[in-house]
Amino acid sequence: MELKPDFNKFPDGLIPVIIQDSTSLAVLMLGYMNEEALQKTQKERRVTFYSRSKKRLWTKGEESGNFLNLVDIKLDCDVDTLLIMAIPEGPVCHTGSDTCFGDIPPGQEFLRELEKIIKQRKENPSDKSYTSSLFQKGINKIAQKVGEEATELVIEAMDNNSDLFKNEAADLLFHYLILLSAKGFSLEEVITVLKGRHKSRA
Repeated sequence: MELKPDFNKFPDGLIPVIIQDSTSLAVLMLGYMNEEALQKTQKERRVTFYSRSKKRLWTKGEESGNFLNLVDIKLDCDVDTLLIMAIPEGPVCHTGSDTCFGDIPPGQEFLRELEKIIKQRKENPSDKSYTSSLFQKGINKIAQKVGEEATELVIEAMDNNSDLFKNEAADLLFHYLILLSAKGFSLEEVITVLKGRHKSRA
């Protein structure tokens, strides 16, 4: 469905844009777009604003490298405000905070950071890294490890040792993230599938 915001609703031709983390759902920042900024964002899949101070188009991260990777765009009922779901590469705020409204709670941020580390171990192997060694052994070994960890978790579920159960659950989640990376997928893509199922069954 084509987005048709009403850019003529405001004298300066700009509409407000709310940026939300597509994984944690934290509100990251507020910016403004004109029609050209929206088109550039949709084409390049990286969020571009119109900077009122610079008086030009401004791609978030063009200097810092902290880009906002586009996932989805929604238009509000008055067709004068956009909600953009994005995956941030690093801190969003110029102060170094995760968002312009403060840091995201550690529990919500950690899995995203862990995914980044796993990706780094895949792209820049280290002889001292267990994760890199799994990638080097190939998809069959990684899949086998996920199966082993799943079995160990099931065994611990039969007992009443909470600490062992949580440790095995953590092992399974870690190796599952490695498997996703090895297959070229992200946790966000799996979450999107889950959200789709939830909506269809609601």
